[in-house]
Amino acid sequence: MVLSIRNRERIWDHDNSRHSHNVILSSGVWTWKNVLWVAIGWIVAISLGLLCCIYVATLHENDLWFSNIKEVEREISFRTECGLYYSYYKQMLRAPSFQQGLSELISDNTTESKRTINLLQRMNIHQEVFLAVLYRVLPIQAYLEPVYFYIYTVFSLQAVYVIALFIIGWLLSGSWLAGVLSGVWYILNRVDTTRVEFTISLRENWSLPFFALQVAAITCYLRPHLNTIQQVVVWLMFLATFLFCLTWQFNQFILLIQALVVFSLDAVDLISTEQVTCLYLVQVSGLLSVWLLQFCNSMILGSLVLSFIVAALFVKHFQKGLKSGGLAARLGKLLLHTFLVLTLTFTINYLAKVTLQLRSDEHIFKFIKSKFGLGPTRDFDASLYLCEEAFGLLPLNTFERLAETLLAYPYLVTVAVLLALLMMVALERPTCIRSDVAYNLLHTVFFGLLALSTMRMKYLWTGHMCVFASYGVCGKELWSLFLNMIRCNTKMKVKLIRYMVPLVILGFLYYKFWPKLMAEVSELREFYDPDTVELMTWISSKTPKKAVFAGSMQLLAGIKLCTGRVLTNHPHYEDQALRERTRQVYQIYARRSPEEVHAILREAGADYVVMEDSICYERRHRRGCRLRDLLDLANGHIMDGPGENPPDLVPASHPRFCESIKTDDPVCTSLFTRVFQNKTFHVYKLKKSKKRPKAVEDKTQ
Repeated sequence: MVLSIRNRERIWDHDNSRHSHNVILSSGVWTWKNVLWVAIGWIVAISLGLLCCIYVATLHENDLWFSNIKEVEREISFRTECGLYYSYYKQMLRAPSFQQGLSELISDNTTESKRTINLLQRMNIHQEVFLAVLYRVLPIQAYLEPVYFYIYTVFSLQAVYVIALFIIGWLLSGSWLAGVLSGVWYILNRVDTTRVEFTISLRENWSLPFFALQVAAITCYLRPHLNTIQQVVVWLMFLATFLFCLTWQFNQFILLIQALVVFSLDAVDLISTEQVTCLYLVQVSGLLSVWLLQFCNSMILGSLVLSFIVAALFVKHFQKGLKSGGLAARLGKLLLHTFLVLTLTFTINYLAKVTLQLRSDEHIFKFIKSKFGLGPTRDFDASLYLCEEAFGLLPLNTFERLAETLLAYPYLVTVAVLLALLMMVALERPTCIRSDVAYNLLHTVFFGLLALSTMRMKYLWTGHMCVFASYGVCGKELWSLFLNMIRCNTKMKVKLIRYMVPLVILGFLYYKFWPKLMAEVSELREFYDPDTVELMTWISSKTPKKAVFAGSMQLLAGIKLCTGRVLTNHPHYEDQALRERTRQVYQIYARRSPEEVHAILREAGADYVVMEDSICYERRHRRGCRLRDLLDLANGHIMDGPGENPPDLVPASHPRFCESIKTDDPVCTSLFTRVFQNKTFHVYKLKKSKKRPKAVEDKTQ
């Protein structure tokens, strides 16, 4: 007989922990002792958050000597796409008025030459607009520079992140010692939990704190006996989801995994139909609110998560009796239910993309297919990701670092034990598990699998690892189970262990890592990139303000920030037309004739092209993953150097352009004039040919 959600007893010894959770949720009977204990917990949470904020700010200052370097050096330190995002904050501050600055972003013709785009629709830069307005309104200009207002805001979000992790640990375990462990582990494992100190403007550094707040709100919402503040918690879930979606373009893929977690919990009857519907609708509401703010961005309507939620709710409404019958019958119904939901999901998504003519996110699906051997391996866009270490498998040394701080051991034990219990629940055994615990269990498992498959996604997982490990150490459930196994379980022993063990761990971490932490924040370095500084200074002083520059995506983002010049392409890759233009501009590193390259660059509107020796003669990647190799493969040409080549590749009829242009070949000098060079960069001005050469656009030649 199937147990309904209302009749299940939610976890061992739940009544004993009920009072402590009610204190956190402000719905229990208050005493001065409880008030003092909760107040201390909040003080510790805020203190840990501020400690993390100061820690990353200090590392950033010490690594660059940020307070003492020139403005152009500060801007160069915003590498790759970070510089692009920060440039819009700078642009808004320099606009004569807020209205004009907003108008320039909505009708921008400097980010992509010969095109006018709506940046607020294309990119998630509302936070830059908000900060620029806030800086202009607040009376702080006299004593706080704009760049410090920006970076301190991002570092402050790290405090929010740590506080959110603290709250989740507190809610799950009933002890704010779990929150302390979560925060300490997050800080000590900084290499694997955040990269904010050197990638300040990345969208994930804005969004992940809000994602942690959303998980905290979901954990609170799934708590039993949530009555008086339920509506408040739902609104907090929506607000956190909305801010998370607003600040990161990859929100739809993260919410899809979260929707799969909710779907799995519903499948094993661990959350009610009302809770399932509420969680789905919160996601939909957050996405649609961002859709409106992004001027009806079609990428959101065509997202897989919206299609999945619509399909899940539709099938759930019409497929009755899913959780009735014996185990075999339930399993059969569940498989059928899953098949129907997935089939309807892909059908809806396909129709939506055809209707909207949506191709903005196809490079992500190409990457996923290629990564798992399901798609073409020579696709240029997919290969750009596959050849980067960040998009490879999670390195094994990650676990060595996590084990060094004692994080890995309690985490793995907690996950293993609770997964076993969850399987027992699915098989209708007498053991049960609390809904909020089950959600966080599947959350950490699903995002853990994502991190194992793609290293860059580990930042979505490792923060939650800290929470779940602290729950295992400080929660009474696992300790009760362990003491029951050795037959010496008493309330006093459980209480003693769950307070003593975290204190011992904290003492060990302090003894081992505090000296290292102090040495790290005392280590002083200095920004040094004279070649890039020289390039930016030359561009600012020697080229027209409306000049159009072509080159690598990463460098062009810095050129826009430091000089304000017009770009042919940039690192925000979520647009099919931009991806095609980038592939064309990158022919400067391929085996193409000077006439072909000149025609391609002219077609993109370029006046200058910047060549980088570090790309032309790249050695960082292995053969087959260098940019010039990817271009050769895409063009059907044999790659450089010793090694095998696919049999269908042919020798190119022209030398590599980035090499031939330096030889003062008459054809090159008739089309390009070298106007700047140093040890790293070579800048050429395009000449206007009397008769424009015909470009060879065949992608396979």
